[in-house]
Amino acid sequence: MEIALSGLESLKRYFREVYGPKADVLRILEMASGREKGGEELKGFGYGIPYLIEVSVNGEVKRVVLETIRPGGFGHEHFSDRAQILLWQHSAFNKLPKHVKSIDVGAFTADGALKSLGDCREFFILTEFVEGKPYYLDLEAIKARGELTSLDVERCLALSDYLVEVHSVKGLGLESLYIRRVRDLVGHGECIMGLIDSYPPGLDYVDEKTLMEIERKCVEWRWKLKKKAYRCARVHGDFHPWNILFREGTDFTALDRSRGEWGESADDLAAMTINYLFYSLQAYGELRDPFKRLFELFWENYLNKTGDEEILTIIQPYYAWRGLVIASPIWYPNLTKETRTKVFNFIGNVLEAEKIDFTNMRLLLE
Repeated sequence: MEIALSGLESLKRYFREVYGPKADVLRILEMASGREKGGEELKGFGYGIPYLIEVSVNGEVKRVVLETIRPGGFGHEHFSDRAQILLWQHSAFNKLPKHVKSIDVGAFTADGALKSLGDCREFFILTEFVEGKPYYLDLEAIKARGELTSLDVERCLALSDYLVEVHSVKGLGLESLYIRRVRDLVGHGECIMGLIDSYPPGLDYVDEKTLMEIERKCVEWRWKLKKKAYRCARVHGDFHPWNILFREGTDFTALDRSRGEWGESADDLAAMTINYLFYSLQAYGELRDPFKRLFELFWENYLNKTGDEEILTIIQPYYAWRGLVIASPIWYPNLTKETRTKVFNFIGNVLEAEKIDFTNMRLLLE
């Protein structure tokens, strides 16, 4: 695989940006093969292949190496993974004595040009503005009202239908990405171990021994789930009520897709449906209507339209992760001890369950 390059002039423009207007490219050598590239032959660079480039700068010849990272496993699957590594290398190489110096870090643009990023300190994303109210406001209104409207039911079904559509696209041949997402579920800083590390010591509703046991059980689940890579599907990755903006009726927009395009469908199911449990616990101290109805309606609709009964044997560690989120004293500082205790009951019980019964979730809160 090669990175398309618009030609020698593009390379020259880049080095003039780095070294000044008098810089000129003299020679390009593929280091692994010793083959020289030049003139009209220069149409691209191979991924992961280092190139020795000689550049004339004010009469002095500088020899530099241009290198990319080959896409693939070991956490290099996404463009952002490879960017992260190269940006870190540029910031760190020059801080270590006797280490080779980094001159610049750059990127290949869509039109084959090279762009210098060496003086960047932070990156940002710019998105369109979307009107709407977050779905959690609906859940707050239901908690205050104590009953469902027809719109509440329609929106629950619309969200369930959305996941049916999203998950219908399967990641054939992307098994390594599924395994990575399962690994990230346990070890990523935003997931199970990262959440556990954020819990301060001395809490009266969970102790170190309990958190260690949760970690141990989740590692066991990782070994079960990594064998399920045939389930790889398109996912959102952070599908919770704060990332859904509703407008009129069932018209909505999803926000902040996270941690990759491909993974396990249970990730999205857990992220949304645990909030029906969560709001019921806050309102009543147990799972009961109206939130029980929304929970079961979401699940029933999803299973009827996907036929994915296996997900009931997969979702357990995803529920544990989301449980750690909603019980967190950082994310939710105002919960009662009773609510947090019941969430941890749920985490412990769900990790022991070989298959969940979505119509009888009360047992997992005891």
